[in-house]
Amino acid sequence: MEDISLRHYAHIGDAVWELFVREYTVFKSPNIKLVHNYTTDRVRASYQAELLNSINDELTEDEQDLARRARNASIPVGRRNNQAEYRQSTAFEALVGYWYLNDKDRLGYFLKKIKEFDNFI
Repeated sequence: MEDISLRHYAHIGDAVWELFVREYTVFKSPNIKLVHNYTTDRVRASYQAELLNSINDELTEDEQDLARRARNASIPVGRRNNQAEYRQSTAFEALVGYWYLNDKDRLGYFLKKIKEFDNFI
């Protein structure tokens, strides 16, 4: 299941997630400050951690394993950050990166599902 390191999946996933959110929010308001606020609220570690918890029941065993390994990977976390949230968000980003590189249908399924969440926008 792993072609590249978990950190690399998370790195790609971070970019894919932010682009997805930006593309979605840019049509929500003509006010760029409001668009920026929408975006930053959705790319925060705490929000990504919530998303991972929300989709966890639908993950395959392999996906749950990838998320678990990404969550437990040795990743530097600043003192000010909530380490549990940061690790959960890294796991979410690793999944997004994995799906982006290996299973765009699965990525599309979860992105569509996330758009339907009450707290998405």
